[in-house]
Amino acid sequence: MPTLSSARLLLPELPLSVVQERLEQDSFFARLDLPDGPLEVTFPPFWPGDALPIFPELLRSGGSTRQFVLIDRFLGLAVGLMGIKDGPDEHGDLKISYGLNPECWGQGYAAEALQALLPHWQASPGVRRVTTETSVSNVACGRVLEKCGFVQVGEDWNQDDGPLLLWATGS
Repeated sequence: MPTLSSARLLLPELPLSVVQERLEQDSFFARLDLPDGPLEVTFPPFWPGDALPIFPELLRSGGSTRQFVLIDRFLGLAVGLMGIKDGPDEHGDLKISYGLNPECWGQGYAAEALQALLPHWQASPGVRRVTTETSVSNVACGRVLEKCGFVQVGEDWNQDDGPLLLWATGS
């Protein structure tokens, strides 16, 4: 998988070695082999935000994580994680999720990463639309999704997160 990029971000696929390191340490440095050469990346204590609970399952999968590290190319700093949660399902829905370091909220990283990754996901075989869900109380995340062409398509509820808004883009 090639490393995708945007104006501020490098978006390589999350290596399992980084997953393992994060499960063992709160903060660390890792050398990532990128197309333009190796890059020493700082992974701060709160990386990858809300996405950390999926790491044990990613490690157990032993293969592609289907997740992308959001790296500020100028700082060499991992600012978040964005990737595929499920799918595509039988309807062609590909569910994504993301998490950012809390200190990086409100700086445009999520929208920038999503705008870079969305065409990649939409071009994947069997994908009709890209979907996600947000907490009803997470208004900022809703604004990011709207900026990137998502529309609210419904509501849901689950035990862990409570009331949710469902979002989708594509046909």
